[in-house]
Amino acid sequence: MSPLDLVLVLVIAGICGSLGQAIGGYSGGGCLVSIVLGFIGALIGVYLARLLELPILWAPEGFPVVWSVLGAALFVAFINLLRRPRRRD
Repeated sequence: MSPLDLVLVLVIAGICGSLGQAIGGYSGGGCLVSIVLGFIGALIGVYLARLLELPILWAPEGFPVVWSVLGAALFVAFINLLRRPRRRD
């Protein structure tokens, strides 16, 4: 993998993570958080796709974009369930 490929995968993961944040309802973090969420979402999404015997959809540079967005949204929604709600006075 060349350095350009690595940068491209990081950009794709960041976009997928930020889309997952938007769908899941999380508004914190920055670019690094979005990239990490994109990779975690890819792991969760591909695992669920294989478990349900679904095809890998649209994977430029070997990165499963659709499953990454869905996995990141599920992960963010799960994290939001675990967090305590903040009191607003």
